Amino acid sequence: MTAPFEMVRARDGDTLDALIWRERNLGPADLQTVLAANPGIASLGPILPKGQPINLPAIAAPATAVRTDVLNLWD
Repeated sequence: MTAPFEMVRARDGDTLDALIWRERNLGPADLQTVLAANPGIASLGPILPKGQPINLPAIAAPATAVRTDVLNLWD
């Protein structure tokens, strides 16, 4: 069974790592998975052509920590 994909298109001046950060909050650790889902994408160079379709596999974005110990100076 293959992972579900979402197709997005590159914007003008996009790099693959910038695109996956913007679309899914993914970082360098997830880049190999995205490259595997898009054979031949690395041969396009560091700047993706505008409108280039990119398949983003379903990768869970890392959870962000929420701080609850906020100090209010006026309390």
